[in-house]
Amino acid sequence: MPIATASGRRPNARLGTAKVEAHLAYRIEYSPETDRHLRVLSAGQRSTVFDAVDEQLVHQPAVETRNRKPMRPNPLAPWELRIGDLRVYYDVEEEPEKRVTILAIGVKRGNRVILGGEEFE
Repeated sequence: MPIATASGRRPNARLGTAKVEAHLAYRIEYSPETDRHLRVLSAGQRSTVFDAVDEQLVHQPAVETRNRKPMRPNPLAPWELRIGDLRVYYDVEEEPEKRVTILAIGVKRGNRVILGGEEFE
């Protein structure tokens, strides 16, 4: 039986990931608001977001990297994933289960973020 990651994709056996342990993976959930945010993106942008979320946030989403940053206190989200000019804002929960909740998805333009076609301050 093939092993699958939390994102439903089969790990690449050539890279030695065939023994991926499912208990280390975080479950990804999208908040209802993200449906509106995704609708204004192009199909290519949506695909880029889904691929980056599956790659970057399934394992160690609360570890700061070049593209993952904790944000200053704000009403949107505690974490930001940067994908070119796209932004994914999310929260991480450890208990009762490991879960990443995608709270908002937008496009960064200068010092502004556009969420669902509307500017967010």
